Amino acid sequence: MKPSAVDAVIRGLKKAGVSIVCYLPDSLFKELYPALDADPDIRTIRVTNEGEGAAICGGVFLSGKRAALVMENSGLRASVEPLARMGLGAGIPVVMLMSYRGELGENNWWAIPHGITMEPVLNALRIPYRIVTEEEKIERAIAEAFSWSYSAYYHSAVALGGSVVR
Repeated sequence: MKPSAVDAVIRGLKKAGVSIVCYLPDSLFKELYPALDADPDIRTIRVTNEGEGAAICGGVFLSGKRAALVMENSGLRASVEPLARMGLGAGIPVVMLMSYRGELGENNWWAIPHGITMEPVLNALRIPYRIVTEEEKIERAIAEAFSWSYSAYYHSAVALGGSVVR
């Protein structure tokens, strides 16, 4: 990610009132993680899997604060059970910011399934999402995802792809 895209993500998180970010690192967001760790207004929590991150974000919501789950889109599959329980069962929202692996133009064979399954999994869980491929749309997409999720008491997702992450 270009420094300007990293800055746009952090501005979007702050605009949305996020004070905690859970993340499991991936290479497309490799420039984002150190910037999040260094930001004095955002507490970061590195997780061992994305399901754990979703659960922590749900707990943060219950405490009255706002958290974001930052991950590669493959992590969506790993977090289906906690997302289903919290969203469909309890009305506890989790906002996900994902790197879009496996989209057209992907050159890693192992990442293709991530792109094939992301949208069907989001649709199966009834999670609204936005795919952002233009840097100038990042901040607004993040802020709108939080506004929607915290009004609807349900999850939402923003997937960053294209030249934003490559």
